[in-house]
Amino acid sequence: MQISVFGCGYLGAVHAACMAHLGHEVVGIDVLPEQVALLGQGRAPFHEPGLPELLESSLATGRLSFSIDAASAASATVHFICVGTPQKKNEYAADLRYVRAAVTGLLPFLKPGDVVVGKSTVPVGTAEELAELVHEAQPEAELIWNPEFLREGFAVEDTLRPDRFVYGVADTDQGRAAAAVLDEVYARALGDGTPKIETDLATAQLVKVAANSFLATKISFINAMAELCEATGADVTQLADAIGHDARIGRRFLNAGLGFGGGCLPKDIRAFMARAGELGVDQALSFLREVDSINMRRRVRMVDLAREVCGGSIVGRKIAVLGAAFKPDSDDVRDSPALSVAAQMQLQGAYVTVSDPQAIDNAAKKWPDLVFAASVEDAVADAEVVLVATEWPEYVGLDPTALRSKVREPNVLDGRNCLDPVAWRAAGWTYRALGRR
Repeated sequence: MQISVFGCGYLGAVHAACMAHLGHEVVGIDVLPEQVALLGQGRAPFHEPGLPELLESSLATGRLSFSIDAASAASATVHFICVGTPQKKNEYAADLRYVRAAVTGLLPFLKPGDVVVGKSTVPVGTAEELAELVHEAQPEAELIWNPEFLREGFAVEDTLRPDRFVYGVADTDQGRAAAAVLDEVYARALGDGTPKIETDLATAQLVKVAANSFLATKISFINAMAELCEATGADVTQLADAIGHDARIGRRFLNAGLGFGGGCLPKDIRAFMARAGELGVDQALSFLREVDSINMRRRVRMVDLAREVCGGSIVGRKIAVLGAAFKPDSDDVRDSPALSVAAQMQLQGAYVTVSDPQAIDNAAKKWPDLVFAASVEDAVADAEVVLVATEWPEYVGLDPTALRSKVREPNVLDGRNCLDPVAWRAAGWTYRALGRR
């Protein structure tokens, strides 16, 4: 198939490289010349395991190229819309101008039989609006909504071997023909037995935000339990283990700690609430306000915990924060709990040094006043508190005995409940974590 991918950020770059890897002819189109130039050299503009190798191999075949010119999409028959939908400034609602701009830029080049495939996360009702634009420009072209379900750090695997496909498509002959074209794009995964759910446009748009809202709710639930555990002397990790054995609940996403962040869950649940308000059903999602509130309280509580181990004040105290990315295997610092806590502690008078295996450059752009260290050893030198804020494997595997010799005071805050408290206490550390004794 000949494919165009509009938007070569996180979603689009991965999708373009994976589609070329599967044998399709792909052109990735983006408005940022520097991003297009990097990708054209086989260099990913962000950290994602496996992507640089995939870019290099796909470019070498000649099946993958990148351009800033929307006219490059003219020869393609399937056009993926993969641009971002960030949160509007000072609002909960999603900013849809980039999605609309991408589709508008594509319209002059649509041909009869072309299929426009939306993958961006959008408020319900957006796809219907875009479908009208497509039909006005080219009545014999069709729009399908095909939400993505990528996990940062596993995006290549999730694209090549997804756990399901969702098609939002019109119940017409033209719609069914467009779905058949998309089946050809995904032929390998469908042939391997990947389930496909074919539904209407509204349902397809709701699937992604509903999934993210459920995950956010599950994370905030266990963090709410952590608050109760702190008040009662219970242990939230043991609580999660116990209830996680119930097959109806499951153990995944029941790790108490600093909570969720990144470029998806926070802005998606807020946009979901905003759209529900526009539709007059805001009460149906009122619980998401508390989900969001619980998530943000965890960051404040971590600062309070640092203050407790410092005897009531962090002013002038040296604190090492291990982790800036919102999760391991990523350099994404958007709405990062780790970086938020580091910044809050510095604003309250602490001397904070942050380290991260991949995210220092991005973190420095966001908080240039923070001090950054390239290594754990440099970050913890003479520290009075060490906070593990992102559960990178190299932090989880730290030797507490060796690390103790590098700090001024052996106080460790386990912001992700990822360390072994017995081992750290045995090595002479004061160990504290959210929701644990």
